[in-house]
Amino acid sequence: MKYGLTLTLPLLVFFFSCSVSKQIAKSAKENVFKDDALQTAHVGISIYEPATGKYWYNYQGDRYFVPASNTKLPTCYAAMKYLGDSLVGARVAIINGSILEMFPSADPTFLHPDFKTQPVFKFLKQYNTIRWYLTSAQFMRWGNGWSWNDYDGTDMKERSSLPIYGNQLTIFLSGDTLKGFPVLPSIWFSIVDSIYNGSTHTVNSYKFSLERNIDKNQFYLRPSNRSFSKLTVPFRAEPDFISKILNDTLKADNISTFGTAPGITYDPPKTVIHSQPTDSLLKPMMHRSDNFFAEQSLLMVSNELLGVMNDAKIIDTLLKTDFKDLPQKPRWVDGSGLSRYNLFTPQDFVFILNKMKTDFGMDRIKTILPTGNEGTLSSRFVRDSNYIFAKTGTLSGVVSLSGFLYTKKNKLLVFSVLVNNHNSSASQIRSAVEKFIDGIRQKY
Repeated sequence: MKYGLTLTLPLLVFFFSCSVSKQIAKSAKENVFKDDALQTAHVGISIYEPATGKYWYNYQGDRYFVPASNTKLPTCYAAMKYLGDSLVGARVAIINGSILEMFPSADPTFLHPDFKTQPVFKFLKQYNTIRWYLTSAQFMRWGNGWSWNDYDGTDMKERSSLPIYGNQLTIFLSGDTLKGFPVLPSIWFSIVDSIYNGSTHTVNSYKFSLERNIDKNQFYLRPSNRSFSKLTVPFRAEPDFISKILNDTLKADNISTFGTAPGITYDPPKTVIHSQPTDSLLKPMMHRSDNFFAEQSLLMVSNELLGVMNDAKIIDTLLKTDFKDLPQKPRWVDGSGLSRYNLFTPQDFVFILNKMKTDFGMDRIKTILPTGNEGTLSSRFVRDSNYIFAKTGTLSGVVSLSGFLYTKKNKLLVFSVLVNNHNSSASQIRSAVEKFIDGIRQKY
């Protein structure tokens, strides 16, 4: 009688998983942990195969890390699910046939230079008297835990219920004449203090910097050793100031802000004005890691789901519903990842990404997340273009990369690599992570 060994499929999967896990652990040790740039860093890695529902590798996958812009992944999921095919640009009601009441939706595409078609603007142009309301806005202009001294940097534009022109001022030179975008001479140039020839707004040098008062829309040109032909700075998104911009842009007779509607005891029917395809906002949000788009997207989700723009409330709601089964409950405080109060685990991001794939499909994901040599992955994963789709994240001492990877054997993996407390250049860390991820693609 002959005796043989018959392995069942579960045993084969088990032995394969053990072998792969050991091989990836060896690669992580050689390419990540031994790298000089990561010697003192804290690292978490999770690699998951959706087809089998198994983790190929976990190293501190259940530990918490500051994720930087990987925080945009749950924000993106929420926007994909709750903002529909087209963004709600505004809700409007017509009073007495001539007065337009506008209820903003926090849509950041309104008069943004990236979006040439402006349905909301076109609709507003029909009216000379416009009232816009602030009743649904309950949030601070900056997020919880943001670095306050970055207030005049373009990565930290103020949040608002009615964003306009991307909530930033652009100063540029035309010959030796100082100009601004949007072109609002009555607003910008009355508050720009040019240290060169302030009265005529001309400059005799391209070497200057642009700064803003932290509490008001007062701008300053300062001497600089660097040459610039164009500079941008966020403006204070104060309601009255936005009304002035609207007046100047629309050429309307009367545009004003209302916190409430005095004397109006009824709820007039509101018409929804759609602005842009939702994914036309989400793609640049993820490709260039646009913090402003991310923050406004989360407020838009809050407005649509809860009827109020409140980042804390919508985060709490999402954690209790869509993300109630996360492996570890995160500390999630903003939409963009600017805050160092955010804490997620690699396994959390694997869960979110896998849920994104299940709910929306890879075809849609591939149009939103950058692939190799695109967006924030520019000059990275060049030979893996169209095989990796991932979101980067960077803060001082923080580098993160989470996304999808198609291996040479056409296995789809979901991965998350989070690095905290490094004291090297972000480029060195990214190179080590790229080598590690590329090795997995080539081998499996």
